[in-house]
Amino acid sequence: MQDFWRDSGYHLLERRAPELGTGGHLKVTDDFLRAYLNRPEVRPVEESNEAERALHASLLRNPREAVSDERLAAMADPDAIENYQVVLGFRERLMAADSLEDAYLKLFLEPDGVMVPPLFIDQLAHVIARAMLEGESDPLKLRAAELLFRAQQVTINDGVLMAADAETVEMYATSGGFGSLGRLVAEAQTPLRTVDLDVLTEDNAEIYWARDSRYDTVLNLNFAGAGLDALCRVLERWVRHFYDIGVSIQPVQKISDERWVWHIGLDAEGTAMLNDLYNGVEVGEGRLARLLSLFRMEFEEPSLLLPSVAGRPIYLAMAMTEQNQLRLKPQNLLVNLPLAERA
Repeated sequence: MQDFWRDSGYHLLERRAPELGTGGHLKVTDDFLRAYLNRPEVRPVEESNEAERALHASLLRNPREAVSDERLAAMADPDAIENYQVVLGFRERLMAADSLEDAYLKLFLEPDGVMVPPLFIDQLAHVIARAMLEGESDPLKLRAAELLFRAQQVTINDGVLMAADAETVEMYATSGGFGSLGRLVAEAQTPLRTVDLDVLTEDNAEIYWARDSRYDTVLNLNFAGAGLDALCRVLERWVRHFYDIGVSIQPVQKISDERWVWHIGLDAEGTAMLNDLYNGVEVGEGRLARLLSLFRMEFEEPSLLLPSVAGRPIYLAMAMTEQNQLRLKPQNLLVNLPLAERA
């Protein structure tokens, strides 16, 4: 068994005891909170005054310490105050929740909408996915799980659908992978060395272990392929990890169901497209071409669903934007399930 995704912060957390009813869920620790206090937006800089330095040092000693408005105001720097307010507000949500998973879910159930930066949401999905995949030996599933917390740039050539990490693609596009030096060269219009990202397959999957946090492999998401199958297995585990509910998810090429009763978009584009298809709204060919995959989800225990949905499949969809970007919203698969208990 190999370690992976050290950058997720998983090693800073603890798992809750099974007898507490959330066995396998993550317990927030002081070290995990300290990681947010050490973010570059919060760490003191050369211009920081003594009040800011003292507050930061005090919080590192006790990251759960209460901070008054007066202590924040003493920092004087409006940007620093705002950054602290964001991080401390997020800290309060983590400390108030029973687990990290509980904190994640509650973010999407607030009446005023999500009140934390998208970056923090992705980081929570990252570390929760890492916990969910503890002991996993299949690199294709790990690569597929990256879609839960990292945007993908999609290319379709000759019917082959490939997903590459959007941030990595942008880095190579602007700097050839050489950071600030590469950007200077690019601005001077000097040709950069091209870098081909490796497509991860069942044959070469072992290369993932040496570069798991580089996010520089490409996933083939073609229908009936190993990459899309890996994503289905990851989505099944995502539901089981949060709710201890067994589901089966399989890709389908179309929805032919006169009794279609429920659907969930795995991203904003997929949600809008399924809504229109369900309501009989015309979806043009150009927009339909951005539909990357449809899925059929079924529950092992149909009685867990609302009576109006029990025994019927739930359809899922994922689609890319006009800029060919795919950004999954894995929370949709959790908060939009028609569970009888939630109702």
